[in-house]
Amino acid sequence: MSGTKLPELQDRLVILGSKGGPAIRPGGPSPTSSLLEIGGRRCVIDCGLGVTRGLVEAGIVLKQLDLVFITHMHSDHVLELGPLLHTAWTTGLSSTVKVYGPADLMEYWDGFLASMRYDIDLRIEDEGRPDLRELVEIHLLKEGEVALEDGTLGVRAFKVDHPPVVDCFALRFETEDWSVVFSADTTYFPPLADFAKGCDLLVHEAMLSRGVDKIVEITGNGDRLRQHLLASHTMAPDVAKIAEEAGAGRLVLNHLIPADLPGFEHAEWIEATKAFSGETIVGHDGLTITRKQSQ
Repeated sequence: MSGTKLPELQDRLVILGSKGGPAIRPGGPSPTSSLLEIGGRRCVIDCGLGVTRGLVEAGIVLKQLDLVFITHMHSDHVLELGPLLHTAWTTGLSSTVKVYGPADLMEYWDGFLASMRYDIDLRIEDEGRPDLRELVEIHLLKEGEVALEDGTLGVRAFKVDHPPVVDCFALRFETEDWSVVFSADTTYFPPLADFAKGCDLLVHEAMLSRGVDKIVEITGNGDRLRQHLLASHTMAPDVAKIAEEAGAGRLVLNHLIPADLPGFEHAEWIEATKAFSGETIVGHDGLTITRKQSQ
């Protein structure tokens, strides 16, 4: 059943999708999604395109899906939520999955169920499956509230600044042994350092100034896209400031802008975050960090 402790799990973070934005390119990384196994729970954080395949390749049995968290409703964070849950259902899911996210999450889920009504009803009748609509619980994240507290794992949400999105939440996952913070998408937001204070692992979005110019050139959206990126995301040097102020144990750069363009190498990211005195890790699809490695 959902909520049952799974003590055999090794605490670990797996970056399933490391790029910022919804576009995909041949051989490139996938949009945002992560797996966090902590305190005997399996937590999926964001569901960009490719999350289902990423979970399978990380060794997850989809019918054992447990907790899902959506930080905000941009497509590169929520596009594959419905397909993930439906695919888990077709592989034998029979226990409740709890999904946490912002206010518009319910509208998304209702719309997905409506679009798949024919298939869901047919498989219930033809294959004897339980009703998917009764297996998913939607819980709305709220500023300052504990999202989850089950005696071993605590999850807290913190609203960050990601205009024009109103509800975008950083998440802190914490047990007695390990604490992991996800920044979600955010502009440089100093209060986030207090929320992440003392965490073992800070997973923070990051952007390179030179990369903004290149992405605008490729995409062709011109000043509108540039204005959005600069107003809504965090430059890598500012990420380092947040990590340093928080006293984070290690920093993982994620939701990279750019993530898959030639000419942007690992060393440039490390140089851009040199203000952080701890270890900086540049995220990539499949990156795995265990609790023992991050402490």
